[in-house]
Amino acid sequence: MAGAGAAATDGAGGLKVLGVGERADTTRPLSSADREALAVLLAVHGLGPLTLERLVRQIGSPSGILRLARSNGGALSIRSAMRSPDGAWAAMSELVAQGIVEAASAADQILAHVRRLELRLVAASDPDFPGRLHAIEIPPPALFVRGDIAPLAAESVVAVVGTRRPSEGGRRVASRIAGALSRTGATVVSGLAVGIDGAAHAAVVAEGGRTVAYIGSGHGRLFPRAHERLANAIVDAGGAVISEYAPGTEATRGTFPQRNRLISGSSDAVVVVEAGARSGALLTASWALEQGRECFVVPGSVEAPASAGCLGFLRDWHGAARIVAGVPQLLDDLGLPAGAALRPVRALHDPRKVVSSSTTPASLAALLVAAAPAQHAVALAMLAGASTVDELVAVTGQTVAAVLGAVTRLESRGLVEGVHGRYRVAGRLAAAPAPAA
Repeated sequence: MAGAGAAATDGAGGLKVLGVGERADTTRPLSSADREALAVLLAVHGLGPLTLERLVRQIGSPSGILRLARSNGGALSIRSAMRSPDGAWAAMSELVAQGIVEAASAADQILAHVRRLELRLVAASDPDFPGRLHAIEIPPPALFVRGDIAPLAAESVVAVVGTRRPSEGGRRVASRIAGALSRTGATVVSGLAVGIDGAAHAAVVAEGGRTVAYIGSGHGRLFPRAHERLANAIVDAGGAVISEYAPGTEATRGTFPQRNRLISGSSDAVVVVEAGARSGALLTASWALEQGRECFVVPGSVEAPASAGCLGFLRDWHGAARIVAGVPQLLDDLGLPAGAALRPVRALHDPRKVVSSSTTPASLAALLVAAAPAQHAVALAMLAGASTVDELVAVTGQTVAAVLGAVTRLESRGLVEGVHGRYRVAGRLAAAPAPAA
């Protein structure tokens, strides 16, 4: 193909030449042939979203690109289609053009891999493409989806992210936040990584809620492999595992920062639970601010390495990033019902029956066997995360007087301690396993 014109499909399915300045319509819904062709093109290494978009505009359709690639001199024809009016080569290397030719010849194998993994391609022009992603600077041309993408259209979508090496406290906070968000009906988004991400996804699944995981690899190279069961659980619970990469794409250092922009871009807000000084979660937080999303950061001890990044981010982005002062407070800041922060605890009229309960460990039962019902309920509420008198009243259904009396008795036994107006379990109660949800 010579000259400044480019090829496009005509009504008969052939090729026609677009004149200089003429562009094909890329907003119309994709045909099945174009959808399959787009899946093939996304498997080409080095073909980024901007170059792909321009190539589709110049040639007219994804299927037209593959037809051109299969023609004699396909690589040269594709590069010529990208030639600017002054004759200079546009940003299309010979290596990428040859990659398109090779993908076109391997189209059947690529599509068979997509079908084998039970993936669905959701293109940017599809009505169910996540609307929030349309607002980011460079949205992906399409997403490979396993599961149901509908949760990303929920009224509230919140990302919960953090370090791969969290403290036990960090895992607990991530689980509390994600579980509370799920109880409000919000969709929780994260990156399926080990650590905070996994804790957030698992908490939502345990609540019976819906969560969406964006992965930094293709579905056929799921990373981390250790979370394969969690990925299956997310899909089984009505959520989705999503990638902008073709199934055979390996995870690299470059794919995760790209993935992070989708986590923040799909959400209304991002919550960072724990992050070291160089944690990728901080990049997600930065993307959130750049994309106009809200950003919330859980502060931590100045001596905790897992909190160094959080504290530094709060310092550097003072006034932009907000502190998470508590789970009810976070929900309130997000415009969600703060009452969902804590699951109600049923006070047993006969606490001795707890010994035979399938949801309360025997070691915990032994500590509370002599406790009055109010003390028992308050202790369970604290183990579930309640820390203020207001929270304890809300979650136990006890009066303020009953809660204060129970706290006093538990303090006298060394099972509870007060710290700056908040209460937490102590002594043997702090070492006891919490009851199952």
